Amino acid sequence: MRYAQGGGLTVAERTARERLRLQAVERFEGGQKNAEIAAALRISVRSVERWRRAWRESGEAGLLSKGSSEKPRLREAQVAWLERELERGPQAHGWADQRWTLARIKALIGRLFHVSYTVEGTWRLLIRHGWSWQHPARRAIERDDDAIEVRKKETWPRVRPPRRSAGPGSSSRTRPASRRLRHAPGLGAGSARLRSYG
Repeated sequence: MRYAQGGGLTVAERTARERLRLQAVERFEGGQKNAEIAAALRISVRSVERWRRAWRESGEAGLLSKGSSEKPRLREAQVAWLERELERGPQAHGWADQRWTLARIKALIGRLFHVSYTVEGTWRLLIRHGWSWQHPARRAIERDDDAIEVRKKETWPRVRPPRRSAGPGSSSRTRPASRRLRHAPGLGAGSARLRSYG
């Protein structure tokens, strides 16, 4: 069975699923057919068949939840330690930039705890503990936000002609590109190239 994000069922979801199986047991004992039980509990007939087979073989005990199928390989104290190390950043652990990747986190777990995770296992571990994927915003180091604002407010309006208000026949799709360029104020046909302003 596949679960969203590869994380399996939570404790609450396992409890709810066990409750459904126990309701199915009551219906098995009442002699109901699999299709009726599936419709009443809003589950698949195949699940009911599987549960009935387990009930016949082991009784009600065969349908009780066995807990999480995956034992955590890191204890809670180790996860807390890992989170503190992640917050310190990749540069503190020898990487050149400030970007955590799953491969780097996997390597860090191996260094700190001598435990080997797969990249997918690392992702599931992070999800279980509330971490999410984030893509850093890329900005040039030399970026000057104040200069950009001045350019937007002062320089750009002088360079770019004002837009005409929308009205009948004002769609740029109705005129060929060559006519649009000729009629734009301040632009001749030869000056329609992109310019660098900075």
